[in-house]
Amino acid sequence: MPLAVGSQAPDFTLKTKTADGLKDIRLSDNFGKKQTVLLFFPLAYTGVCTQELCDISSGLSAYAGLGAEVYGISVDSPFAHEAWAKEHKIGVTLLSDLNKAVTRAYDVVFPNLAGVGDTSARAAFVIGQDGRIKYAEQTPTPKDLPNFNAVKAALAK
Repeated sequence: MPLAVGSQAPDFTLKTKTADGLKDIRLSDNFGKKQTVLLFFPLAYTGVCTQELCDISSGLSAYAGLGAEVYGISVDSPFAHEAWAKEHKIGVTLLSDLNKAVTRAYDVVFPNLAGVGDTSARAAFVIGQDGRIKYAEQTPTPKDLPNFNAVKAALAK
C-alpha cells in the first residue's frame, strides 16, 4: 500500500545517467519550485514499462504545462536506463533505485516479480511544491497502468 495522500514525501537522492556521466537528482530540490510526478515501474526493457514511459515521454509538455517535473524510478542501473531510453526515445528522467531504498520508503515493493526478485511496483505519486503527497496510486498488477487523468487532475489542483 503506497504512502497516504497528505503525508510528507520521503526525500531521496538517486542517480541518473546523462551525456556528462552520472548525476544526482534530489527530490527536495523541486520543493518550493515545482510539483513532481514519480512513476515507479518494475523493469526496463519490458513491454508494459516501455509503453508507459514512451507514452509519458510523448506527452511531457502537458506535465510541464502543469508545473511538474516527471521522474521514472526502477531498480535498474542508470546504465541500463540510459541504453533503454536511447533505444526507445524515452525523454523522462530515469532514476536508479538499485538498492530499493526509495521503493521501500514509498512502500511500493513488488515481491519476487516473475521469480527474478523484488522490484518496484507500478505506482504514481504527485508531490506538491510543499513536499506533501497530493496523489498516490499503486496499480493492482504490474500490467495495469496508473490513472494518468487522475495524476493530471491532482497536478491541476
